[in-house]
Amino acid sequence: MFPFPFSLTRAGVIMSPLPGDELEAEGVLNPATGHSDDGTLYLLPRMVATGNVSRVGLARVVIEDGVPVGVEREGVVLQPERSWERGAKNSGTEDPRVTFIPRLGLHVMTYVAFGPLGPRTAIATSTDLREWTRLGPALFEFDDALDIDLNLFHNKDTVFFPEPVTAPDGVESFAVLHRPMWDLGEVKPGERLTIPAGIADERQSIWISYVPVTEVMEDIRSIVLWRGHRMLAAPESPFEQLKIGGGPPPVLVDEGWLVLYHGVTGEIDNAFTQQQKVNYSAGGMILDAADPTKILARTTEPLLAAETEDERSGIVPNVVFPTAIERIDGRLFVFYGMADSKIGVARIDRQ
Repeated sequence: MFPFPFSLTRAGVIMSPLPGDELEAEGVLNPATGHSDDGTLYLLPRMVATGNVSRVGLARVVIEDGVPVGVEREGVVLQPERSWERGAKNSGTEDPRVTFIPRLGLHVMTYVAFGPLGPRTAIATSTDLREWTRLGPALFEFDDALDIDLNLFHNKDTVFFPEPVTAPDGVESFAVLHRPMWDLGEVKPGERLTIPAGIADERQSIWISYVPVTEVMEDIRSIVLWRGHRMLAAPESPFEQLKIGGGPPPVLVDEGWLVLYHGVTGEIDNAFTQQQKVNYSAGGMILDAADPTKILARTTEPLLAAETEDERSGIVPNVVFPTAIERIDGRLFVFYGMADSKIGVARIDRQ
């Protein structure tokens, strides 16, 4: 491995809940981003209404002197309307990540459908960031060597790579990062923590799966059918003792794929409540450009930790949660959730 080559420098708060707006009463956070055909940069924030009901909004990013400084809201583009996005006492379309995949000519959104059995990764596509076509929940091809069915488990923090890679089986594929949650007791009370065969670490980790390009090109609905599952990275450093999870869509840099992620310490009371005893920080990895299962560099200390008042105080205190990266006037910026209440932006600097 080589030293991780980037650092993060805060650039300010870009979006806060609009006073009096019921749809943002419990925060705006964890945004996706994307560009329209004319090059306009948009934010797709998670908007949380009273009762912890999340929707995905659309807001044009205001840029001054090459730095994002604010947003202009343009409404809601995805909300829990399908039966599998709503439960008897919960609902939500949460934590969108959007990857523009040039081979498909589409924006591909992964989001968390908070439905009857809890959180499940789902996929939607769009040509313009405004109208989204749901393709349904992600489905995991069975791999007997793992001795589990990944479809049984809750899954979050899912994001596609923008360009195809070669999967371990030699097939040109779209790769996707995700975070299975191994406690089946969260699905069916009385069940136990169950981890795949050959995995020693029971903590939630970043996994990678693949979808053959030819299948997706023939039928876009195939993008929900994932295979070749394997663990990419488990918690290592003190700032990620509890778990780690994926962040923004990977970005290709000189060294390989730049992957920002979150590391968590503390204590989780229940997977579906707004936590009060955790601390989220941002970390980073460089993955091999040709084979993203190879980690070439990784942080041992947080790139950004909850230190400012906006990051330390909110619906869920002490949270820095990176979810999108954009290049603006030649510089990279990361957009991140602040204490599950606001959205911040930080500059990515090469050291």
